[in-house]
Amino acid sequence: MLLLLLITAYLLSAFFSGRWINDLQLGLFTVAGLLAIRNSLWRRRRIARLVIAAAFVVSLLIVVIADHLGGLTGLGAASAWTGVLLLLIVVAVVRQILAASLVTLQSIYGAISAYLIIGLMFSAFYSAMYYLHDRTFFAQAVTGNVRSVFQYFSFTTLTTLGYGDFTAASSGGRAVAMLEAMTGQIFLATLVAKLVASFRPAAASGGAGGAGGTAED
Repeated sequence: MLLLLLITAYLLSAFFSGRWINDLQLGLFTVAGLLAIRNSLWRRRRIARLVIAAAFVVSLLIVVIADHLGGLTGLGAASAWTGVLLLLIVVAVVRQILAASLVTLQSIYGAISAYLIIGLMFSAFYSAMYYLHDRTFFAQAVTGNVRSVFQYFSFTTLTTLGYGDFTAASSGGRAVAMLEAMTGQIFLATLVAKLVASFRPAAASGGAGGAGGTAED
């Protein structure tokens, strides 16, 4: 469900534009965060409920400030909060993956979701820098759907594809882009590679257990 929410959020901003898309995407991110928090904090339900309520309240306030009161500062604050929310989701998902005793298909889905979240998170931080610095971030001119452009730039950076059609103009933007590129490579080379190498299909595990049981009998 988390992976489907993330793919839906990405496609919405990639093909559509408008304030309602921003609201809907932030809402999807909030739901994704609540799912991750609920799964990772199931032993402490009271704390989970408090975190869920706080996330909803803060997200709604950010939406009101950014989309209804307007202004570049409001848009920058909304983007920054989106990035922080996605960072919390990444931490919750990775903790849940590492805490699992067995590597299952759900673990692989979780790792893919975390990788997508990292790309969306950096995209949000780029957007925050863009709006808070008077619509300046790229050395090239940006036209059309700004959110879609930042997601495109973020994922080409995360995967180190680097087409070069968009480049950060300031030293701060370049530093964040390099941090994203290193994060993407380290994530794939460590967590994802380890999960794929340790993954064993359930059928194979069950068959092995059944064979062992027969031998003991």
